[in-house]
This record gives sequence, C-alpha cells and structure tokens, in this order.
Amino acid sequence: MFKNLKSTINDLAYAAVNYAEKTLTTSSGKAKKLAAVNFVVNRLPVVAPIKQIVGLLLNKFIDSAIEKAVKYMNEVRNEN
Repeated sequence: MFKNLKSTINDLAYAAVNYAEKTLTTSSGKAKKLAAVNFVVNRLPVVAPIKQIVGLLLNKFIDSAIEKAVKYMNEVRNEN
C-alpha cells in the first residue's frame, strides 16, 4: 500500500508545486510549500477519514518529494 502511495505522492508533487506557483501571489516559500503539501494530501487515493493520518505518517516523504519537484522545476526554468 505505501509503495503505491509513495509513487502517487511523487507524481502529485510536481502538480502541487505548479499549482502553488500559479495560484499563490505571495513570494513566501513557506506558504507555497504548505499549499503544495495540502494539495498532495487532499489528492491521496485513500478514504477521506484517514487522509490526514496518512499525510502525517508520510509527512517527511511528502516534504522530500515536493523539495525534489521544486529543484527540478527551478532547473528547468533556469535552462530556458
């Protein structure tokens, strides 16, 4: 179960970072990161009552996936 969730989280992280960048007008990285984390947790393929619990259990993994997505997107942006 967690292996599939981790794969899904990695996929969602890129969409989450893109969403946070486009929808938030703030330059605060902290606010954007929180929005990205919420984006991922809200879209986890688990039943609603346990989404927050799974989000807490996988918090470090979600954070890491988002950091990787930010790094990748910044690299792509700098190449263009």
